Amino acid sequence: MSRLNLVKLAISLLLPLSVGAAAGMFTSQAVPTWYASLNRPSFNPPNWVFGPVWTSLYILLGISFYLIWKENPSKYRNLAIKVFSIQILLNFLWSFIFFYFNLIGVALLEIILLWISIVAMIYLFYKIKPIAAYLNIPYLLWVSFATILNSGYYFLN
Repeated sequence: MSRLNLVKLAISLLLPLSVGAAAGMFTSQAVPTWYASLNRPSFNPPNWVFGPVWTSLYILLGISFYLIWKENPSKYRNLAIKVFSIQILLNFLWSFIFFYFNLIGVALLEIILLWISIVAMIYLFYKIKPIAAYLNIPYLLWVSFATILNSGYYFLN
């Protein structure tokens, strides 16, 4: 592997993991206070599940992004990188909207936009490198579950 590809791999992994770590710091502050006071949907997983799941998903997301980034520049690759950037920004913002600002309804609308951006990213990744798309199926499934969970919090609170 070339030095440039090693740098791209490191950045590709660090980007989503850093986003997750930053969002997690704000999330962890709200969990014992505001979040603990909410009425929870019956299917809400235990709090300890979220850290390992998100870490695994961010690693898969980073690997898939690397597989796209290392491809030769093209119209589709550049668009895929833009859509990846939009979805990672939406991913980052959701935690702040939900946990920091306590705006459950706005977070629900935002996570729907996140879900749409993930579908678009998977579609674009598939056109370039199918394995990069397949690596994001667990991410799409988890965000689908998170959307339902967010809905449950919205309707119960």
